[in-house]
Amino acid sequence: MNDTAPAPTRRPIRELPDELISQIAAGEVIERPAAVVRELVDNALDAGARQITVRLLAGGVRLVSVEDDGCGIPQGELAVALRRHATSKIASLHDLESVATMGFRGEALAAIASVSETALLSRPAGQASAFLLDARSGELRPAARGTGTTIEVKELFFSTPARRKFLKSDATELAHCTEAVRRHALARPDVGFAIWHEGRLVQQWRACLAPGQAPSTEALAQRLADVLGEEFVAQSVAVQYRAGPLTVTGRAGLPDAARARADQQYCYVNGRYVRDKVLQHAVRSAYEDVLHGHKQPCYALYLEIDPLRVDVNVHPTKIEVRFRDSREVHQAVFHALDQALAAPRTAQAVAIQTIASSAQPEPFSEQKYSQTPIWQAQAAIKFENPVGHKVSDLGALWTPAPPSTATEPAAGATLAAPLPPTPAVASPDWPLGRALAQLHGVYVLAQNAQGLVLVDMHAAHERIVYERLKAQLDQGARIASQPLLIPATFAATPEELACAQEQGPALEQLGLEVTPFSPKTLAVRAVPSTLAQGNAVELARSVLAELAAHEASTVVQRAQSEILATMACHGAVRANRQLTLDEMNALLRQMETTERADQCNHGRPTWRQLSMKELDALFLRGR
Repeated sequence: MNDTAPAPTRRPIRELPDELISQIAAGEVIERPAAVVRELVDNALDAGARQITVRLLAGGVRLVSVEDDGCGIPQGELAVALRRHATSKIASLHDLESVATMGFRGEALAAIASVSETALLSRPAGQASAFLLDARSGELRPAARGTGTTIEVKELFFSTPARRKFLKSDATELAHCTEAVRRHALARPDVGFAIWHEGRLVQQWRACLAPGQAPSTEALAQRLADVLGEEFVAQSVAVQYRAGPLTVTGRAGLPDAARARADQQYCYVNGRYVRDKVLQHAVRSAYEDVLHGHKQPCYALYLEIDPLRVDVNVHPTKIEVRFRDSREVHQAVFHALDQALAAPRTAQAVAIQTIASSAQPEPFSEQKYSQTPIWQAQAAIKFENPVGHKVSDLGALWTPAPPSTATEPAAGATLAAPLPPTPAVASPDWPLGRALAQLHGVYVLAQNAQGLVLVDMHAAHERIVYERLKAQLDQGARIASQPLLIPATFAATPEELACAQEQGPALEQLGLEVTPFSPKTLAVRAVPSTLAQGNAVELARSVLAELAAHEASTVVQRAQSEILATMACHGAVRANRQLTLDEMNALLRQMETTERADQCNHGRPTWRQLSMKELDALFLRGR
């Protein structure tokens, strides 16, 4: 250590000059042209605009111009609008605690004016002419304009060249500006938006509601299709959920439409786009059972909540919020998505396929496909059974016994009663059709009105068994446990010893019995019956670590799901198992009534539809 270092010189405390204060505020609010666009569009929406036009030069660095047809600003208030903390949105602390507008701090225009050449042109209804205010010189003069406001921001960061060097290319900045407008457009289908860059129209979204028309789900779906594409609406399900003071609406993308990047994820709270960890975790939890690998779901969710129950004044850019009751919000979003994704979507997917097929011209009009099912035209389809397994109906393949609440070894599988004979003619209410054959002991081939259906029988049955086990556990039963003949002991840390004693009921619910063996040793005396052949010590350590690090109820829920998934995987019909036609048809009927049957427990799809159009294309028919 250097003892000869000079003592630091004390500097006096003094107020910062207004110019430096403005620069600091600008650094918090305005970090790139997209932030200027966001703030100006916020103000335009608060002014009641029905049409907003954004004009850009050089990605917004040379020019950002936002025009609206809102209420306008009177001549006497133009100069006040550019002052720091001057706003018409709030007037008291109560107003701040219940903000219902997009802007409220009065910082944006002052911050923008401090780092650019800003001009403000506005005309309210009833005023003889518009007035133009130059923010730098303070000059105010009459000008021509209809009712509304135009704000021009030129040469952004001209007074701070160092910050301007941190901006990206014009194309990158344009993409950020477009995304800023897109976020507003998704929340306001009643407003039209247009984006021009270098004199060229880049994006335009027309208003989906007439003036005075009440918001509707049809208008929102139309705006989502316009902004995110028709495919997003086709590959998503509607979300409609209400829990007390909370309402969650929007659309949730199907698991099959998940993307590699999280570039189509939009959450809104009272019309404001936000990025919140509570909402993101709730969405991820709802998709946990149906997403494969690290895929990212697509969604547009709109949360309506009492403004008094959410604080939007926690971040300079207003993109983060804080909820008074985070658990309440988390559960509302989770249950909204869980219910929307749980309904079997076989009929919906077939209907989408039918619409898509009917939109294309027939390859040859004189061709009429026979409506006679193929199984009526054939005598009888018989299967050889080279493996030598006894073939029974699907209901008896593996029906688990209800989980035992005792610590005795599991009694094993029980056989269900045989299914009734399957009708000879397919019902029109069967979206997955009627089974035709089995392919290599892995896939079931079926025919429906649209064409051919391919089913991964193991993945499909795995989901069916998994949902059945979850339903049993939700009714209050515990996971069946199996005592170990010789307890597995291990040297435990003080944290593990304390956790094992405190979380005894949670461990029992998971089918684990972990008790002290000595002052520094724990003994695993029982494990879940389906995991009896695994490493008991490793299982106990991992569960104890999860319980110590997280809330017990969350860990128990996640651990239960993982254990049940393992049970379902082991209990589902395996590959190379020869099934009869009745067994295959029973599998199809169960899929049509089982929640989340479109994906297995690991997120892989369980079935695929090949339409007659697609089959004809494979063989060049009609060309």
